[in-house]
Amino acid sequence: MTARTAAPVDDEGREVGVPGTVRRVVSIVPSLTEALEATAPGIVVGATDWCTHPGDLGAERIRGTKNPDVERIVALAPDLVVANQEENRLPDLDALRAAGLPVYVTDIRDVDGGLASLGRLLAACGLGEPGWLREARALWAAVEPASPRRRAVVPIWRRPWMAVGSDTFTGAVLERLGIDNALAGSPERYPRIDPAALPEHDLVVLPDEPYLFTADDGPEAFDAPSALVSGRLLTWYGPSLVEAARELPAALGTR
Repeated sequence: MTARTAAPVDDEGREVGVPGTVRRVVSIVPSLTEALEATAPGIVVGATDWCTHPGDLGAERIRGTKNPDVERIVALAPDLVVANQEENRLPDLDALRAAGLPVYVTDIRDVDGGLASLGRLLAACGLGEPGWLREARALWAAVEPASPRRRAVVPIWRRPWMAVGSDTFTGAVLERLGIDNALAGSPERYPRIDPAALPEHDLVVLPDEPYLFTADDGPEAFDAPSALVSGRLLTWYGPSLVEAARELPAALGTR
């Protein structure tokens, strides 16, 4: 870990008053928790209940991404709180700032943007570029999209049925693999759907989170072939991007 001199600027263009040396971080985003811990084990002192990676994470739990315990976070006296524009609520971030904590917000929309954002965040923490980040860049640069391209629906819930719509990281990951989201033109990011009335598609991608789709729960509702995949590889950014580049092409039949 090295000390910084200039104040970093987060993905929202806000200058963040990070101390010269960062030793204690509270992360309210599972992907960022994994990225930080994989780079500097022990740096995360507070994390959400949904921060499942790494498996041996010893950080204090501060509830969820949408309802973090602000008082508990303040009591942990972190050098920095890391958040994400989509996953966290502005009132919570404002409350943390009002309590005097520096808050660094990421805004990750696609694979290349995610890799760049992660590099900036780690640099803001005074961390050098880790091997997993270099490997992820190299693997995604070498990904060859499916030819011909495929067209997929990506359900994320049932009762009611919901799916991935427009402007999502999941859609961007699939696009890089040569799979176009049949619902990319939806006005909603996660619209409700009727499995019997979907746009033309030749693949249904069924992740295991947030809804746990299985071979016996999901494929039967659709006419197109289904692929069961790890939701983490579709939605997380960080070291999981290494696994995603290696495993998703085979899981989705693009190679």
